[in-house]
Amino acid sequence: MYALELGGEDDPFAAREAASAANGVEPLASGLALADEIDPERLSSLAFTLRASRVLARTDGTVESAREELADAELDREGTVAVRARDVRRTADVDTQLAERRLGGVLTDRGYTVDLDDPDHELRALLADDSCILGWLAAESERGFGARVPTKKPFFQPGSMSPLLARALANIAGAHPGATIVDPMCGTGGVLVEAGLVGARVLGFDAQSKMVRGAATNLDHYLDEHEFATARADATRLPLRDDAADAVIFDAPYGRQSKIEGELDSVVSGALVEAKRIAARAVIVGDRSWIAEARAAGWSVEDSFERRVHRSLVRHIAVLG
Repeated sequence: MYALELGGEDDPFAAREAASAANGVEPLASGLALADEIDPERLSSLAFTLRASRVLARTDGTVESAREELADAELDREGTVAVRARDVRRTADVDTQLAERRLGGVLTDRGYTVDLDDPDHELRALLADDSCILGWLAAESERGFGARVPTKKPFFQPGSMSPLLARALANIAGAHPGATIVDPMCGTGGVLVEAGLVGARVLGFDAQSKMVRGAATNLDHYLDEHEFATARADATRLPLRDDAADAVIFDAPYGRQSKIEGELDSVVSGALVEAKRIAARAVIVGDRSWIAEARAAGWSVEDSFERRVHRSLVRHIAVLG
């Protein structure tokens, strides 16, 4: 069993993304989830899972209980160790430095050498709400999203999606090496960049030539030799054969900002029908729920989420299959 340290503040959404790299994901406490098995390589690509640790012991959320559990645990590691304690989202009201000293003392008493700079193994003490999990660090996600924020990209437009959310959507949709991901309203190409960085072949379309050229610039900048293509096309009539893709992801135009406001319903409905033609999975994002239109297009709704961006904007996300 593995303990997952979740990022952000939306645990159900983070857990949904984590399920793309782990089996049997179940929420445990604020900022924590459990999983039966993980794929360390895929977990490294997650946006909202920070680390996974192989569970050694579980107890209540006190340092003394954690110390007693560790003293009785069967330890199967050789080499140097370090203890890192974390009060997850400050819900445990625990002195983490005291926890590290107490747990490190147990390991020292059991013959381990503590190396805080470059240990062979890291013991994580995860305290949240009234629970504590002790586990050996097994995998960490690779960060670096800050280097790809919209304003740092070669081509930028206001309202572009953050790379964290774009990566999570790509993972939820099933982006991985060998998969083909299509964005029929690709804008600046943010979702395609993140899907491409995890190894997927990405195809972007947009009705505006400016966006097609800009997305191609961003993809060329970040994806190096990864396979990608962009073209100008109507999202309701894509130049692709049936079942050409593994998944479709798109951020639907927002009503107040869209130049096609009067036609928005028919455009998004048509795009959902077209997405169903070319792929078996889809993720749609918008400033309103498009679930009714998705069902009318023949999709079933696997999951839905609402993520507040600021006071006047909530992103609605639907996972379709």
